[in-house]
Amino acid sequence: MASLKEVRNRIVSVNSTQQITKAMKMVAAAKLRRAQDNIIQMRPYAQKLGQMLSTVSAGAESSGDSPLKAIRPVEKVLIVVVTSDRGLCGAFNTNIVKATILLIEEKYAAQAAKGNVEIFAIGKKGAEAFTRRGFVVNTAFTDLFTRLSFVNAKTAAEQIITDFSEAKYDAVDLVFNEFKNVATQIIHTDPYLPITSENLAKKSKASEVNYIFEPTEEEILRELIPKSLKIALYRAVLESNASEQGARMTAMDKATENAQELLKELKLVYNRTRQAAITTEILEIVGGAEALKN
Repeated sequence: MASLKEVRNRIVSVNSTQQITKAMKMVAAAKLRRAQDNIIQMRPYAQKLGQMLSTVSAGAESSGDSPLKAIRPVEKVLIVVVTSDRGLCGAFNTNIVKATILLIEEKYAAQAAKGNVEIFAIGKKGAEAFTRRGFVVNTAFTDLFTRLSFVNAKTAAEQIITDFSEAKYDAVDLVFNEFKNVATQIIHTDPYLPITSENLAKKSKASEVNYIFEPTEEEILRELIPKSLKIALYRAVLESNASEQGARMTAMDKATENAQELLKELKLVYNRTRQAAITTEILEIVGGAEALKN
C-alpha cells in the first residue's frame, strides 16, 4: 500500500492536471465559437461558387482547354493533408493520417511503390506523422494555422495549382475533417485536381436556368476555376480548424471527468490509508501501555 505522502502527492498532481484540462476546455470553447462562425459564413459562398463553376463548365464548349482540367496518366500524386499544429485533441490527427494511408493503399498503391506519392502538409502533426513514415513532405505551409487567413490559404493553393499546371503532379487529392458538431467530425478525401465534370457534379448541381454570359463562358472559366480551387482549400482549412477545436473541447471535457473520477478513488485510498495508520498507532500505544504495566 502506498504511503500517505505518496497518495497526497498524487492527489495534488491530479488536481493540477484537472485545472489545466478545464482551462484548455474553456479556451477551445472560445476558439470553437469563432471558428464555427467563420465556417458557417463560408459554406454558402463556397457552395454557390461551385454551382456557378458547374453551370459555366457545363455550357462552355472549350472548357477542356484549361490546364487545370488536363487529364493525364497518373504517375505522380500530391495529397494535401490538413491536420492540426498541436495535439491533445483526441483522435483528430490520427484519423486523418489513417484515412490518408487508406487512400494511398486503395487508390495510389502503384505510385506509392515507386515513391511517386508526396504529401503537402497543412498542420505540423500531419507533417511529423508522414515524415516518420518515409514520405516526401512539403512543409512550407505547416504553420498556416498560426496566421489563418484567406491570403495564406490562397498562397498555398496557388503553389498547388502552379505545380499541377507544370505537370509536376498528375493528380491532387485533399484530405480534411469537415465540422459537423462538437463531438462529430466527418473525414473527406476529395479529388482536388484535375477539375472534371464528375467532380463538379458531386460537389454541386448545375443550374438549369439558361444564362447570358458577359464576357464569354471560356473567359469566365479561366477566372472562376483558380478562384474556386482557392476557396475550396480555404474552406477545408476552416472546416479543419473548427473540427480541431471541437475535438479538443471534447477531449479536454473527458479528461476533466476522468481526473474527477481518479480524485475520488485517490481520496478514498487516502482516507483508508490514514485510518489504517491511526489504528496502527493506537495499537502501538495500547501495546506500549500494557508493556509498562507488566
